Amino acid sequence: MTVAPATTALRVRTRPLRIDGPLLDVLPEGSGALSWVRGGEGVVGWGEAARFTTSGPERFAEADRWWRSVVDACSTRDEIRLPGTGPVAFASFTFDDASPGSVLVVPRVVVGRRGHRAWITEISPASEPETAPELPVPSPVRPDGRLRYADGQVSSHRYRAAVTEAVGRLRAGTLDKVVLAHDLLVHAEDPLDARFLLHGLAARYPTCWSFAVDGLVGATPELLLRLDGRTVESRVLAGTMWPDSEGLTAAEIGGTLFASAKDRREHAYAVDSLAASLAPLVCDLQVPEAPQVLTLPNVSHLASDVRARLDPARPASLLTLTGAVHPTAAVGGTPTPDATALITEIEGLDRGRYAGPVGWVDAGGGGEMGLALRCAELDGRTARLFAGCGIVADSDPDSEVREAAAKMRAVREALEG
Repeated sequence: MTVAPATTALRVRTRPLRIDGPLLDVLPEGSGALSWVRGGEGVVGWGEAARFTTSGPERFAEADRWWRSVVDACSTRDEIRLPGTGPVAFASFTFDDASPGSVLVVPRVVVGRRGHRAWITEISPASEPETAPELPVPSPVRPDGRLRYADGQVSSHRYRAAVTEAVGRLRAGTLDKVVLAHDLLVHAEDPLDARFLLHGLAARYPTCWSFAVDGLVGATPELLLRLDGRTVESRVLAGTMWPDSEGLTAAEIGGTLFASAKDRREHAYAVDSLAASLAPLVCDLQVPEAPQVLTLPNVSHLASDVRARLDPARPASLLTLTGAVHPTAAVGGTPTPDATALITEIEGLDRGRYAGPVGWVDAGGGGEMGLALRCAELDGRTARLFAGCGIVADSDPDSEVREAAAKMRAVREALEG
């Protein structure tokens, strides 16, 4: 497919900024909040200077071509020159090729912080008069009022049935792992404020990446890819336990999870999947021999940090790399084509952008992409929450239902305040 280049040339100016409080505090009300923040660092944005939507199996390549055309047409003054300065687009892609809604949003204003340095970037059509951006006056972040819960497309009961079906297929030897998900609806008496959910998630999960793109809001513990110069990094998560899962205390979780053959096998599938997809595009690929345990307030995961370098003979952008590795076994299964076909057959859920790549890209083609987990799609007074679990042959359907509920706790508690 031929992608039309950007039709409007943009003027971009990045300058230093002093900001004392959290990045999320600068987001104005009703602005279409954009965020990628972890531990006080990252980028937030608001407004819209340009937008690109796409779908289909070529959506990552199409987004990359469009973004390159935007950058080529930009007139940029960047006084900082750090990752996240200059032209930036926030990105969110659907899990499935057939789902519409993959989007890149170029904001009007970006505020970022890395280490002790902070900045503000104004992005506007070159035809507009140039003005110096100012931070908006902070407005109260309001709670969402009383909440009411309802089944989504796939109830817990239907989810358990799908897991039972998947376990039967796995025991028959047709595939090794499949990731199944279900959803939950939350209805609020007042319009939902993305900033309220972001603040709640960032406070509870400071080691996760709190994200917001076009109404998809969450806090993901899983870094799909980071491209900084020639360095490629990924944090792979698979294998989960929580304090109530086997009558375990929080102190007992780590050792039990690390010793679990079922969880170690599930984790190995995810790591091998990512490494195999990356290998043709990188060099010096480093995969840990064993995972570590990542402990979060609601669950613990097995985690592996994978590193590599871009191959000089085959330079690639973050969006190109993302298209090559998605979906990994962490969100799809193993072998991936068979697992995604089974998801389509038995899950009964349109995932939309849940479990798809989400993050930001910069003018040099670098940036960060996570997996859209622990998230909700906000639409007026309704939030649609998602959670999924990796299913292997010895998975217990009742345990998987409880695991999904434990994962949904992150967003539920943040919405409830």
